[in-house]
Amino acid sequence: MKLHPHETRVLKVLGDRSTPGDIARKSKLEKDAVMRALAWLSTKSLVKIEEEIIEEITLGREGETYCEKGLPERQIIDLIGDGGGLENLQGRLSREEITIGLGWLKKKGLGTLKKGRITVVKKDITVDEKLLRLIEEKGTVCSSDLDPELMEGLELLKRRKAVIRILEKKRIYATPTGKGLEVGKSSQVDEGISQLTPGMLASGKWRNMKFRPYDTGVYVKPEFPAKRHPLRRLIDRICDIFVGMGFREINGPLIESAFWNFDALFQPQDHPARDMHDTFYLKNPRKVAIPGFRKYKNKIKKTHEDGWTTGSTGWQYDWDPKVAKKTLLRTHTTSVTCRHLTSLRREDLPVRVFSIGKVFRNEAIDYKHLPEFYQVEGIIVDENVNFRNLLGILAEFYDEMGFTVRFRPAYFPYTEMSVEPEVFIEEKGEWVELGGAGIFRPEVVKPLLGFDCPVLAWGLGLDRTAALNLGLSDIRDLYLSDLSWLRSRGVL
Repeated sequence: MKLHPHETRVLKVLGDRSTPGDIARKSKLEKDAVMRALAWLSTKSLVKIEEEIIEEITLGREGETYCEKGLPERQIIDLIGDGGGLENLQGRLSREEITIGLGWLKKKGLGTLKKGRITVVKKDITVDEKLLRLIEEKGTVCSSDLDPELMEGLELLKRRKAVIRILEKKRIYATPTGKGLEVGKSSQVDEGISQLTPGMLASGKWRNMKFRPYDTGVYVKPEFPAKRHPLRRLIDRICDIFVGMGFREINGPLIESAFWNFDALFQPQDHPARDMHDTFYLKNPRKVAIPGFRKYKNKIKKTHEDGWTTGSTGWQYDWDPKVAKKTLLRTHTTSVTCRHLTSLRREDLPVRVFSIGKVFRNEAIDYKHLPEFYQVEGIIVDENVNFRNLLGILAEFYDEMGFTVRFRPAYFPYTEMSVEPEVFIEEKGEWVELGGAGIFRPEVVKPLLGFDCPVLAWGLGLDRTAALNLGLSDIRDLYLSDLSWLRSRGVL
């Protein structure tokens, strides 16, 4: 077996339960070099390493004072003799010292206090006093070195404030295995070198030196460099896919008005999605700024009530602006794309934009639902696109993600035609729905854009996509603070 010179030197001096410090002194190696050599020898089953947690005890601030003056109860005994009144202590000890001393005098059975008179029962040196003297003499004492009597003293001192300090340290012991003893006796230190230095190159000494070969099979403790969360990496990847397809990213606020979240999307004010069981409404803030409210409210009001000029009959009810002004946590990122429609002019077309962000819904938590999750939203505004273009865009996106996709007819209040993309999960042998898509209805487009134009739109749940990509069956696992799982995740 080929050993590093440091490993050989360590084996040559290793005894039963040797500490790294002992080995360093005997082998004349640095302690760090000894620790590395022990780790290598352990992986080769030549050394057995044991770890032991020890307590190092030193004097605290009060302990140093007590070593000089004595514990408060000892000071009382010295001042009072066999007995006496409390008045004998006044002016000689502080009130705090008297209170502490009398308490411990009683606890340790050294004396009694009755009607203001102290009676001393015993004057023997106690176990905690013995331990204090030992710590003062040695500076540092290990709890593992104490006998049972002094351990009792340690428990007493632990109950006092600032008398002792206890620092936990890890002590390492190394013992050679049977195989290690054999190898240590038969091995010779290899004086070869493992790296060149500028001095060797300048002097030419390297020509006469022996180089040690590298052992690529040696165990190396894994390192875990910082990396982005798997969900964050997936978001970045999706951004790259859409940018590569000619899209531009937009964003909007998490706290939204019902006007942009629901009304602009032609969702009636009595729609079940607006119910508190589905939407998080806010008490604070009760009001938020609603950009464009005055400009668009009458168009949206008319569209809801009678269809305005869209060719629709609307929802046939009296639209209430107070309901539209309610504040909530946005339930989808479609509110972002709706706002963006109001900024476009006909000469700006065609336009491709997408948005990725958190959305919030009052959902019961289970393996595929969370009250907050990421959604990716996108629209294409172009007078020359149709439903087949929408299917092509979605198919290209999912192909880039590595999924096989199919489309199923669906219904959504603000798109017509509508579709749900589904991807096939081989592990489960089933198709899973990942979002919704369609063409915005004229009731959405015309009030906001100012003219009728095809707008392809989609909203896709990101968390479920991430879970599938990572082989998770429960989307809650994405948010667990499990370092071992996070470290094991490679690049998506």
